[in-house]
Amino acid sequence: MTEILTGTLGTLWTLAAFVVALAVIVTVHEYGHYIVGRWSGIRAEVFSVGFGPRLAARRDRRGTVWQVAAIPLGGYVRFMGDDNIASAGPGRAVDPALRRQTLDGAPLWARFATLLAGPVFNFILSILIFGGFAVVQGVAQPEVRVGTISASPPAVQNQLQPGDLVLAVGDLPVESWADLGRASEALPHQPVQTWTIEREGRRLTLPGPDPMPARISGVAPRSAAAEAGLRAGDVILAIDGETVARFTDLRAAVEAAQGEPLALRLWRPGAGEREVTLRPKLSDLPAEGGGFEQRWLIGVTGGESFFTPATRRAGPLEALALGAGQTWAIIASSVTGLWAMITGQIGTCNLGGAISIAESTGQAASAGGGNFLWWIAVLSAAIGFLNLLPIPVLDGGHLMFYSYEAITRRKPSERVLNMLTSIGLFAVLALMIFGLTNDLFCP
Repeated sequence: MTEILTGTLGTLWTLAAFVVALAVIVTVHEYGHYIVGRWSGIRAEVFSVGFGPRLAARRDRRGTVWQVAAIPLGGYVRFMGDDNIASAGPGRAVDPALRRQTLDGAPLWARFATLLAGPVFNFILSILIFGGFAVVQGVAQPEVRVGTISASPPAVQNQLQPGDLVLAVGDLPVESWADLGRASEALPHQPVQTWTIEREGRRLTLPGPDPMPARISGVAPRSAAAEAGLRAGDVILAIDGETVARFTDLRAAVEAAQGEPLALRLWRPGAGEREVTLRPKLSDLPAEGGGFEQRWLIGVTGGESFFTPATRRAGPLEALALGAGQTWAIIASSVTGLWAMITGQIGTCNLGGAISIAESTGQAASAGGGNFLWWIAVLSAAIGFLNLLPIPVLDGGHLMFYSYEAITRRKPSERVLNMLTSIGLFAVLALMIFGLTNDLFCP
């Protein structure tokens, strides 16, 4: 009974997190359409969060009905004259005097800007969230100076303090964060190392942690680690009875297992030691020389010691630049991954559907508000990119038709539009079914 209740609560939590994330992303997307359309002289009749029966609504002074509908799995803006919520086709007949306020009757530039605004607003949301993280968390200073100290297992004698300037680890001098990473490769595999630091003008030598311990800094959604309940901050002490002193030891043990179950002994701050068993998953990853390679992974990131770097405050422009870079990286990886699947470089199981997205969203929410917000930014960038694909019924399909009109100086015929829209709808539905099939049957 307890397991059933726990599973039910977990499912409800996942659904709630998914609905909230989707509502935020879709509302921002549709608001982009709405506000740029309004600025361009196109009137919106309905702005809906959700589909289906109306739950609550109000009409603003411009005549737009703002509503919340019963099915919270999306949303839409219906412009004046639209025959459907996808703004497909020539639309309903309207008073000729009002035709300029319809999407179909607006100038080409206004239609193009209105449709492009949805994905662009998704990208802006991602940039703002990622940039906000840069402002709140700060940017690491170039010098290797200790910021905050993290909890560590009893065996780690960490005598470092906030503000310490690191000069050397062992016999290896450290002048940059890259030096610290290189030093870890040459040091003996042990939980305690000798650190030389400068503290309040004094040069001290004292014990501290390994620069790259087997400490988890992040857990990938839907990974073996996430399914086993691992969290950021956990420290892997042993795998199958063999002591693990460094993150590279963990990576080597996972690869050597070749998909066989691994028994992990870990330490968790505030909870002590515990045992978990998980099975690595075979994943497609970008290779250093280009292309892709398959590797066994449990889905954790690491390489961080038991302290954070001292940071400086990021300025607004720097934060936006960092946010834009992170957003661009997500778009680029989406393009690379999609092309790799089309050309057969990676398996089609890499394409997940609604179930995998919902599970990932639930796991991100369970990991904390910051992780959930970060995941919303990732999803927003990915959804913005997907909406730009040149598939009719998506924004990219409309933009494709508008580009044709700009080049030929005439609109596609209604018959061609209807045919391509039907093909596009079938393609989107087929893609959704394919993703759900992968969710259910892919390992």
